[in-house]
Amino acid sequence: WARLPAGRRAGHRAAVCSALRAHVEPLPGALGRVSAVASSSSSSASGGSKAPNTSLFVPLTVKPQGPSADGDVGAELTRPLDKNEVKKILDKFYKRKEIQKLGADYGLDARLFHQAFISFRNYIIVLFFSSCDDLFPFFLRHAKQIFPVLECKDDLRKISDLRIPPNWYPEARAIQRKIIFHSGPTNSGKTYHAIQKYLSAKSGVYCGPLKLLAHEIFERGVPCDLVTGEERVTVEPDGKQAAHVACTVEMCSVTTPYEVAVIDEIQMIKDPAEDGPGTRALLGLCAEEVHLCGESAAIDLVTELMYTTGEEVEVRNYKRLTPISVLDHALESLDNLRPGDCIVCFSKNDIYSVSRQIEIRGLESAVIYGSLPPGTKLAQAKKFNDPDDPCKILVATDAIGMGLNLSIRRIIFYSLIKPTINEKGEKEIEPITTSQALQIAGRAGRFSSKYKEGEVTTMNREDLNLLKEILNRPVDPIKAAGLHPTAEQIEMFAYHLPDTTLSNLIDIFVDFSQVDGQYFVCNMDDFKFSAELIQHIPLSLRVRYVFCTAPINKKQPFVCSSLLQFARQYSRNEPLTFSWLRRYIKWPLLPPKNIKDLMDLEAVHDVLDLYLWLSYRFIDMFPDASLIRDLQKELDGIIQDGVHNITKLIKISESHKLLNLESFQARRVRGTKTVGSKAAEPPVPNGGEKSLASRLVQQGLLTADMLKQLEKEWLTQRTDGKERTEPGTYSKGTRRKKKEPDSD
Repeated sequence: WARLPAGRRAGHRAAVCSALRAHVEPLPGALGRVSAVASSSSSSASGGSKAPNTSLFVPLTVKPQGPSADGDVGAELTRPLDKNEVKKILDKFYKRKEIQKLGADYGLDARLFHQAFISFRNYIIVLFFSSCDDLFPFFLRHAKQIFPVLECKDDLRKISDLRIPPNWYPEARAIQRKIIFHSGPTNSGKTYHAIQKYLSAKSGVYCGPLKLLAHEIFERGVPCDLVTGEERVTVEPDGKQAAHVACTVEMCSVTTPYEVAVIDEIQMIKDPAEDGPGTRALLGLCAEEVHLCGESAAIDLVTELMYTTGEEVEVRNYKRLTPISVLDHALESLDNLRPGDCIVCFSKNDIYSVSRQIEIRGLESAVIYGSLPPGTKLAQAKKFNDPDDPCKILVATDAIGMGLNLSIRRIIFYSLIKPTINEKGEKEIEPITTSQALQIAGRAGRFSSKYKEGEVTTMNREDLNLLKEILNRPVDPIKAAGLHPTAEQIEMFAYHLPDTTLSNLIDIFVDFSQVDGQYFVCNMDDFKFSAELIQHIPLSLRVRYVFCTAPINKKQPFVCSSLLQFARQYSRNEPLTFSWLRRYIKWPLLPPKNIKDLMDLEAVHDVLDLYLWLSYRFIDMFPDASLIRDLQKELDGIIQDGVHNITKLIKISESHKLLNLESFQARRVRGTKTVGSKAAEPPVPNGGEKSLASRLVQQGLLTADMLKQLEKEWLTQRTDGKERTEPGTYSKGTRRKKKEPDSD
């Protein structure tokens, strides 16, 4: 039609319509007929739910049909296509408000309408009508081809409906469980009483948030199996499951019946960075009695959640067994450290800086931070707790908040600022919460330690009032529990959207998901990071999902590249053997010579953890778990030796400029005047700016006594120098002899 002169176009309209329908499956041919069904279709599609985030929909590529074997009849009967005429009609179609409104009724918002039009224009440019309204049925058909989500929105909403999670666990709903909430602060005995019920029961399961907690229960008197993401230990000689199990919370079975179940640190169901294992355990554990241990802030939410399951909650409150007090004075200087002190930092750089300053003072310290292997943490804790060991100071991150028994007399907050991830996945740098402060401060003065009274203070005087304010605030009640989409739900999503990447599937799932006010969807950024990392590797969806749930630190490049390499080996059906992994990590590894070497060893330990984690999911492809575990124990010993000599590693790193120890705390101190002894402060230069010596004292790198000694030495050296130079004094303008290179 577009090839014909204006006078001949009308007669060819019907012929071109027939040709177009041969290329595109029959659809209603007029705008009026489409409008008649639009309202019912849109109401069905919407389902009364929120509008989806269409920026997540990625258009597919639809290849235009080429000319038929019989040739192009239109080109033979008429002249070549006039693309300018086509463009005018298509532009008219695009700009019509009625067309845009009709598209919106079918789920095409402004963004999808525009993308679909661009694709449609390229696809349909050879097929044309005289009325732009007649194009809409073909435009709609094309839009559904490139955006298949438009055809299955109702199904996707049903799959991602997370409003009744208790129904996911039929075994737990088939019994009437008794829920006991043990509420109290740190060192109140709440977990002890729950564990006593677990140990005395005929069968039981303990669910802790950390491997260290599961190991602690495993080593109690009652024989039990140990199940963590990276480890399985059975006590029965024939390999059968024992009556008692100690596991990390994500590994608990929701189909095995128990007499007693214990969920430790239940308040962690609020953490958006977790994958919702606590919520799954709370709703799904099949036990006659479920004992929950945690903060009182979780009581109301747990009660509401159990109301939906028809189960009542019995609350047992506990008080702290030993007193704890917030001091009225800050530490201000590391010279004031005493045995039993623990300095809590919120960054590795602060850990290194403080450890170095303590070593300068002739003191020995133990070091504990999150990325250390569990064996190294336990070794450092044992060193600090040993009354016969000269190490009496502990420098640690908030990793001491749970999982370790430590004999601490005084907690000293080096800083109150900690980076956190909010529910939207955004990084925030704010003061620690009341819950975090109480958890850490409560480690002082443990009931079972030699220090029966605990003390809490800060490093800097200006932080002390803020700490008191934080500790005196009421803990905010937990309002919602986290949920994580299951592999089955993602597989059903993929059935409807087969050409969509896993990362995009997660985005669409979260956008379509519906939760009530008691739940939220956990942050999926780490999952998506792994999904995008291995997207180009050919894997089945279920295998890809498992790889993406593997716990890795995405800040460690070697760990991330190892996940990619493991996935590539798996896709080639090449087993990852012990000899292959030894070559990959370049074993044997040398002891660390500096801090960077130590961090590299920690990354290798994480890679071995990743192997062990995958070995229990894909035993045929990761067959040498026992050999890798022996290798990991050997590596743990190398890391322990490195941490034992950490101050030497820090010193070497400083000398080679591999480590900048000016932490956030040091920068803050550098810009803030510290209140202290006037006699201890060096004089301030006339310009008003503090001298280098003054800043070094403030940062704790020098003490007042050390500064006085240095001044005496400088005066002595200067006097001796004058005596040596008096016989050969230079007059002004006389050229001096060039200094020897080693005279510094």
